[in-house]
Amino acid sequence: MHGELPKQVLTQRSRSKRRYYALGLLLILAASGLVYYFASPAQQQQQQRRGRFADGGGAVPVLAEIATNANVPVYLDAVGTIRALNTVTVRPQVDGKLIEVAFKEGQDVKRGDVLARIDPTTYKAQLDQALAKKAQDEALLANARNDLARYEQLLASNAINRQQSDTQRSLVAQYAAQVQADQAAIDSAQATLAYTTIRAPINGRTGIRQVDEGNIVRGSDANGIVVITEVQPISAFFNLPQQELGAVNTAFAKGPLAVEALRSDNGAVVDRGTLRVVDNQVDSSTGTVRLKAEFPNANLQLWPGQFVNIRLLIDTLQQALVIPTGAVQRGPTGTFVYVIGDDNTATVRPVAVQRQTETQTVIRSGIAPGERVVTTGFARLTDKSRVTVSDPAATPPAAATPAANPGPRRPRGDGSKRPPAAPP
Repeated sequence: MHGELPKQVLTQRSRSKRRYYALGLLLILAASGLVYYFASPAQQQQQQRRGRFADGGGAVPVLAEIATNANVPVYLDAVGTIRALNTVTVRPQVDGKLIEVAFKEGQDVKRGDVLARIDPTTYKAQLDQALAKKAQDEALLANARNDLARYEQLLASNAINRQQSDTQRSLVAQYAAQVQADQAAIDSAQATLAYTTIRAPINGRTGIRQVDEGNIVRGSDANGIVVITEVQPISAFFNLPQQELGAVNTAFAKGPLAVEALRSDNGAVVDRGTLRVVDNQVDSSTGTVRLKAEFPNANLQLWPGQFVNIRLLIDTLQQALVIPTGAVQRGPTGTFVYVIGDDNTATVRPVAVQRQTETQTVIRSGIAPGERVVTTGFARLTDKSRVTVSDPAATPPAAATPAANPGPRRPRGDGSKRPPAAPP
């Protein structure tokens, strides 16, 4: 027992020393962290000062463009649905056996072209009966007229009484009316016989055939024989908000309005047409008004049922002041831009926006033509900041050399002349 006690004491002392060492190491690490935390802002500020010195006294690199005057078209955008100008479901007008199909699916046909034929045997026999009946009644009418002529001669000599003459005259009128009825029956039979030849009612393109040759067809068939759609020209329907109705009607009253059909994927113009109809009422459930445009569709680039983007031109602003939309900023007091002065200082300038699209903005007031406005580089930009207009073609932009006589779209440099290129 006396031999083991010193070992336990030594073990406890060694554990206490390790605790002290660990606690001291933690204190050292915490002190190092505090020193680094408080020392890093000073280092960062020093690095920022070095960066500003390397950049030329703290000038902010930006891109800029010049405000210019241009004719700006005013468009209204919508999504439209392409529809055939005319659509006809060709159905038989008489019942019978389909003995011939004279068209091919997808064929372009003209008005009056033969599409199909129905067995005409029964209807031709009905026409022959009507013709025979008329011939019979015409013979009776001729005989009655001869008798009437004789009766009138006898009446003139008082050989017969007037009643017999009047009765004969009435009989002649009856036969004449019967002949007229026979002619009407002939006309009806001829029309029915003509219906056995089915012709195209409009110019257009045939769809998929709905019935095959040899089938019995009836006028009550819902599907008909084929559907013909007129796709040259073709129409497009689209909706606009009711707030735009006044501007559209004002422009439409002055003359036809141009309409463009655009691809939905890349915005390319598919076809150009004109506005035909503005609907006579606003849809109360959606607050929109329906419009119809017509396109030539010369190359069949538009197809019924297709969705396209529609752009309606309602006005053109003559010589309006325009700048890139990226230059317009918004703050608590409204819209503003950074205008670069001759001393390469960017100044905040409030502007009034007249119209804005994704790419350009029409300015009503606030800047003048020829002034430069900042389009990129707003992160470090403040009022009265000194800027350098970077050359986007240079790599890197900070190494760009100032250029003389900035162009009308993207100025470069502060107006100093570019040094001559080194010989090769």
